[in-house]
Amino acid sequence: MSSRAAAPEDQYTAAPFVPEGAGLTALRKAAADCRGCPLHENATQTVFGAGNAHARVMLVGEQPGDQEDRQGKPFVGPAGKLLDRALAEAGIDPGEAYVTNAVKHFKFTRAEPRKRRIHKAPSLREMTACGPWLAAELALVEPELIVVLGATAGKALLGSSFRVGEVRGTVLEREIHGRPERLVPTVHPSSVLRAQDDADRKAAYEGLVADLKVAADALG
Repeated sequence: MSSRAAAPEDQYTAAPFVPEGAGLTALRKAAADCRGCPLHENATQTVFGAGNAHARVMLVGEQPGDQEDRQGKPFVGPAGKLLDRALAEAGIDPGEAYVTNAVKHFKFTRAEPRKRRIHKAPSLREMTACGPWLAAELALVEPELIVVLGATAGKALLGSSFRVGEVRGTVLEREIHGRPERLVPTVHPSSVLRAQDDADRKAAYEGLVADLKVAADALG
């Protein structure tokens, strides 16, 4: 293990791995070798953002899931497919968006060896460590609007006091990584999939679409 990987938690940072002045392609390549926090040790690979490099809207989720970790692309699992459907229904072309995550490595636990990998929420410190990658993506894409998907992404962008239920479906104006940004928070699409029954799932999905329609209206 490298000395940087073994650094104390309060020293976790991706900053030394982020090349200055790089485009998205070079950033993605550099991120593959990020050792800014220990999450890289168990993940299959770095999952960097993807999509339209000049997108008007950037969608920021929490972290890669199991399928994303295996394929190396964001939002390719069940939650990503649901998100694409909700975006289209809200009037936002998924193919025109840029999608990424606050944390670029899959954090998980296993109940037993070789059993299914179970998602584990990243810590605030891990999110902060990964912040330089997200800052670089924002600076290059320069979206007109950020859709914040879920509580973890909200904490990464807006601070630890963020509560998605208090501000979902509203347009916020904040300074993010030194840039004035407009943001629309909503739930993470995975929360829709976790709904207890069909009625709850339908209501959760409709709530997600309603929030995304606020984003569509804000884009004009």
